[in-house]
Amino acid sequence: MLDTIKLLTTEQLNVPLIGFAGAPFTLASYMIEGGPSKNYHKTKAFMYAEQEAWFALMDKLAEMTIVYAKAQINAGAKAFQIFDSWVGALNVQDYRTFIKPIMTKIFTELKKEGVPVTMFGVGASHLAMEWHDLPLDVVGLDWRLSIDEARNRGIHKTVMGNLDPSLLLAPFDVIQEKAKEIIDQGIKQPGYIFNLGHGVFPSVNPDTLKRLTTFVHEYSRERISTL
Repeated sequence: MLDTIKLLTTEQLNVPLIGFAGAPFTLASYMIEGGPSKNYHKTKAFMYAEQEAWFALMDKLAEMTIVYAKAQINAGAKAFQIFDSWVGALNVQDYRTFIKPIMTKIFTELKKEGVPVTMFGVGASHLAMEWHDLPLDVVGLDWRLSIDEARNRGIHKTVMGNLDPSLLLAPFDVIQEKAKEIIDQGIKQPGYIFNLGHGVFPSVNPDTLKRLTTFVHEYSRERISTL
């Protein structure tokens, strides 16, 4: 992994490389559940019933995440994103109690590295303001929360998102119109990065991604030039 980052950043890429790592809750859920889960009952039960062990596990996973992230940054990653893919299974109060302190620790350490840091989760729109409070630079949004709504809630940090990945299977004119809508919301104020609202499905045609990337660059330049 680190050798690949070094190779890409020193010899092949002419754009910044973003590093990434899973967050402690998501990592713990895979460990406890044994794989993906629809409800994370076992993980949450352990969190509630074995709090001392839970926080010990969180501390251990946080240290691993920090070491792993710093290694990627030192190898050449120019920005870093933490994925907490399944933390949306928690309500706000439980997030504040069981997760937020450890995420504060992680982002406080990563901010020392001098690269932009981002938080992202799936189905976690109710946690967006909690992420906004963390010492990070960018709040990632999935497709469930619009850019306008996020800013109306009080998020003034840079936001990233949030085209529904399912749209990548639609005709390109449909993709284009939705991308326009998202970009138009994003550029209303400074601090916006276009992205998908989650990952790319294996069935998506790579040519669609290339067309979308070109369109986003061209349309963004055109719209910004009129502001």
